[in-house]
Amino acid sequence: MTLFYNRSSEKTKRRFLRNNMTATERILWQQLKGRQLGGFKFRRQFSVGAFVLDFYCPELKLAIEVDGESHDGPEAQESDRDRQKYIEQFHIWFLRFRNEEVEGNVDAVVDKIHRAIERHSALQDADHPLAPSLHKEGVGGGRRTMNQHNT
Repeated sequence: MTLFYNRSSEKTKRRFLRNNMTATERILWQQLKGRQLGGFKFRRQFSVGAFVLDFYCPELKLAIEVDGESHDGPEAQESDRDRQKYIEQFHIWFLRFRNEEVEGNVDAVVDKIHRAIERHSALQDADHPLAPSLHKEGVGGGRRTMNQHNT
């Protein structure tokens, strides 16, 4: 597991990020910690390869990212796409939220996360009528990406 997940070489970075979470990350963490969301355990500042995720649920293979203004520029967006593409190779799927969403209405964000988990779980169920066609198109299988625009 330590070949790619929470490598010891990233431990200092993870610890620094945990101890210096943004105000927005702290707001969302208060809602995710302690299995408050559907009984799922979330970790903060979990690393995959050289990249650190804001929040990660190992059971669901779900990454949650909270993006601020530093993610708005074209170079940052390209970097985020490359980073996400790399992480998705591990069958991890993403939810992304803007700082403004979390700060403005964290309850709505938590509700979006909950609904996305339900939809994702339904698509993973082999008995779901849409599962085979979605898997053929490359949407399912843990590679779904959802953000505030399509949740």
